Amino acid sequence: MAKPESDTPIWTPSPERAAASRMAAFTAAAERKTGHRFEDYAALHRWSAMDLEGCWGLLWEFLELHASTPFTQVLEHPERMPGARWFPGARLNFAEHLLRHAADRAEDIAIVFRCENGAREALSFGELWSQVGAFAAWLRSVGVGPGDRVAALLPNRPEAIVAMLAAASIGAVWSSASPDFGVDGVVDRFGQIEPKVLIGIDGYHYAGKRIDVRERFAAIVARLPRLERAVVVPWVFPDEPHSLGDTALPWPALIERHLCYAPAFAALPFDHPLYILYSSGTTGKPKCIVHGAGGTLIQHLKELALHTDLGPADRLCYFTTCGWMMWNWMASALALGTRLVLFDGSPFHPGPEVLWDLVAEEGVTAFGTSAKYIAALEKAGAEPGRTHDLSALRTVLSTGSPLAPESFDYVYRAIKADLQLSSISGGTDIVSCFALGNPMLPVYRGELQCRGLGLAVAVFDDAGDAVVGERGELVCTRPFPCMPVAFWNDPDGARYRAAYFEHFPDTWTHGDFAELTPRGGLVIYGRSDAVLNPGGVRIGTAEIYRVVEGMDAVLEAIAVGQDWQGDQRVLLFVVLRGGLMLDDALADAIRVRIRERLTPRHVPAAIRQVPAIPRTRSGKIVELAVADVIHGRTVKNIEALANPEALDAFGAFGRE
Repeated sequence: MAKPESDTPIWTPSPERAAASRMAAFTAAAERKTGHRFEDYAALHRWSAMDLEGCWGLLWEFLELHASTPFTQVLEHPERMPGARWFPGARLNFAEHLLRHAADRAEDIAIVFRCENGAREALSFGELWSQVGAFAAWLRSVGVGPGDRVAALLPNRPEAIVAMLAAASIGAVWSSASPDFGVDGVVDRFGQIEPKVLIGIDGYHYAGKRIDVRERFAAIVARLPRLERAVVVPWVFPDEPHSLGDTALPWPALIERHLCYAPAFAALPFDHPLYILYSSGTTGKPKCIVHGAGGTLIQHLKELALHTDLGPADRLCYFTTCGWMMWNWMASALALGTRLVLFDGSPFHPGPEVLWDLVAEEGVTAFGTSAKYIAALEKAGAEPGRTHDLSALRTVLSTGSPLAPESFDYVYRAIKADLQLSSISGGTDIVSCFALGNPMLPVYRGELQCRGLGLAVAVFDDAGDAVVGERGELVCTRPFPCMPVAFWNDPDGARYRAAYFEHFPDTWTHGDFAELTPRGGLVIYGRSDAVLNPGGVRIGTAEIYRVVEGMDAVLEAIAVGQDWQGDQRVLLFVVLRGGLMLDDALADAIRVRIRERLTPRHVPAAIRQVPAIPRTRSGKIVELAVADVIHGRTVKNIEALANPEALDAFGAFGRE
C-alpha cells in the first residue's frame, strides 16, 4: 500500500463554515429522504453511488431544476453501460436555467470582463437577458433551429456567453475554440460538425501585443462550405475593415437591431445535444464529443453548488479559454446567481500580479486556474497573500494536470492560509469532474478531496478488481448523467464504445493512472497512456515532474518512455531558468533527487535540456507527441499543439 503524503490535514474548514455549506444542507436533505444518518461524506457518497435514482432525483429537487414536461422516472435501463437513459420524458431548456435570476436581479452584475490591457466591461443580468434574446432572435431569423450547430472562435469575453445561451435557448448545438488556434486546427474541429453560423473576433491581446486574426478568420470561413453566416465581434481593431468585408455581419449591429426580442426557450429532451467538445487531437483528427443539456446542467450545478459551495453572493473567476471545458463549467454558475469574472490575456503580463489584481479588485470568492500556473507563480517568486487584499477569497481550484504536493504548500504559504484548495479532475470527455473538492472536508497535501456525488468512481488493477491504496485505472462502474450522448459522425456508437468501454466491460475507463486513498481522497499520477513502464514497473509521469520541478534550476520537465533493447528506458527533458545550462553536476543532482524522493526505477536513463515543452492549446504537455518524435513516428495532428515548433528539439534524441 502506498504511503500517503501526510496523515495531517493541511487545511480544515471551521465547524461554522462546514455547517453553513450547501453540502451540509444536501446531506440533511438526503437524511430526511432516506431516513438514514450519514456519519461522514464517505457514507453519503456510498449511498449516492449505490442508489442512483434516489441521489439524482434528490439533486433535481435540491438544485431546483424545472421541466415543462415532467420526467417519468429518474433512470431507465440502469444496467446498460452505455445506454442508460436519465430523466426520460423531461423537457427543459439549459439557457432558461442559467438565466433564471434575470428577472429578480436585473440590475445586479452578472458578468465582468477584464483584459490584460486594463479594459473592464460589465453586464447586468438584465442586459444579459436582453442580449441573449436579441442574438437568439437573429439566429431564428436566419433559419437556425434545434440541432443546428453554432460555432465560435472567440476569446473569453461576454459575447461568448451571450451567444452560447442564445444558441441553447433555441436548441442549437454550441461549439467554441480559442482564437489562438491555427486555421487547420479550427477546420479539423468545426469542419466535422458543419456549423450553420460562425462567430469570430477581429483580434485579441496577449503579452502586450495585439494579435490580428482577421485574415485567419476569413480563411476558416472559406474552408467551411456549409457555413451560411459569419458574425464578427469588433474588439482590437474596431475602426478597421475586416478581411471578409460586408459578408461579415457586425455583432453590435445585430444585437442593437433585435433588442426588442425577449428570449424564448425551446422545451427539449433531457439528452438533447448542447455542446460539442473536442479531444486534444494529438493522435489524429480530434474526436467530436457531444454532451447533452440535462446531464451537463445537473452535473455542473451539483459540482458548483455542493462541491464548490457557490451561490448568489459569490464571484467566480476561472482562468480559461473558450477552447477548454472549464469555460463551459464556469458558465453554468450563472444558474446559481453567481457573478462570472472573465479574463483574457497573459496571466504574466505585465507581471505575475495581473490575475491577483483582478481577484482583489473584483472581490473574487472562488478562483480557478491550472496546476502549471500555480507552479509558474511560485517560480516567479510571487506572494499574492502579502501583496494583495484577498479577504474575499474562499476557494482556489486547480486542474489541467496533477497539482504537486509542493504546490499545495505554496498556496497555503503564499496565497492564503484559510481557504479551500480544490484540486479537481475530470475532463472534456465528461465536461465535468470525477473527483473534486468538498467544503465540509479537510484538505490533505497532494490529494483531491473526494469523489463526486452520484459517481461510482473506483480504481481498478490490471485484473479489473477495485483497489484502495494501490495505483491503477480510474474508472466509473455505474451510469452517470454527464456521459456523452454520442460522438459526432459515429452512427453505430463504435468509436464511442472503443474510447471508454473496451478496457473493462460495462465500465467507463477514463484514462487516468490514479490511487484511491483509504480516507476517500484521490491521487492522480498522470494519463494512463503516458505511464512509463521500465522493467514492467508502471510509473506516473506526474511523480517525476513534482520532484524535478521542485528544483530552483528547473522551470518544467517532460518524461517519456523510449523503446530500448527489448525494454523501455526513461528519458527526461528539462527547461532551465534563463542562462543556465545542463551540465553533469546538475544532471547528477536531478538523478540523486529522484532516487532519494522516489525510487531507483524512476531515475531516467538520460537527461537532456530543451528550450521548451510542447503543449496543447489548453496547456497540457504532450508526452505522446514527444514519444512519437523520439521513435521517428509522425505526429498526426500538429495543429493541436500551441507550440509545435517545440517538438523540433526532440528529434535528435531518438537517434542517440
